[in-house]
Amino acid sequence: MGRRRPTTDPAPALFAGEADGPDFSHETMLMARGARYVAGVDEAGRGPLAGPVVVAAVRLDPNHIPSGLDDSKKLNAERRDHLYEAIMGHADVAIATAPPDEIVSKNIRGATLAAMARAVRALPQAADRALIDGRDVPPALPCPGIALVGGDGRSLSIAAASIVAKVTRDRMCAIMDCDAPGFGFSGHKGYGTAAHLAALDRHGPCRHHRAEFAPVAMLLQRATVT
Repeated sequence: MGRRRPTTDPAPALFAGEADGPDFSHETMLMARGARYVAGVDEAGRGPLAGPVVVAAVRLDPNHIPSGLDDSKKLNAERRDHLYEAIMGHADVAIATAPPDEIVSKNIRGATLAAMARAVRALPQAADRALIDGRDVPPALPCPGIALVGGDGRSLSIAAASIVAKVTRDRMCAIMDCDAPGFGFSGHKGYGTAAHLAALDRHGPCRHHRAEFAPVAMLLQRATVT
């Protein structure tokens, strides 16, 4: 028999009546319908001009859910680091990255979806369902997936994944800063701040930059012409 293709469950009907913040009702509903292993999936780093996209897949232990989980963007760095340690200590976690060359070859959306599928496949135990932050279910996902727009503010599992992905990427940016000093990656995390753009203009792109992203592409084109 051929491999069963992932499907998307009818999220609006299944998850009516959203709470103000993330909760465990999405996971509980799926487990009541027969799923034993529900993972949340989120990414960090789609928008920057440099560095990888980092994806985390997290399966929380219903009996050991860290207090204070929320969308990583709503938490300060100290709180994210604290929750990261709690998640890593009590949950099943898998992390996948899409480096700049994959982003160039597949575009940012394709590279992100591919990394999401890799992260779910890398979990210690195969997931029965995956809750995906955003509008898209990765086509290569190894299990049925549900796309939740704003999922990091709706599902505790996705919120946990958002924290793991964000902390992991921030730490990778610190390593990038050591590898390519002068760009300030530890500060702006690869985003197109005024300081980053000034460093780009001064030094030109480095190996961590995404060649197809403007203004990196413009600088590369200018260098080719001259």
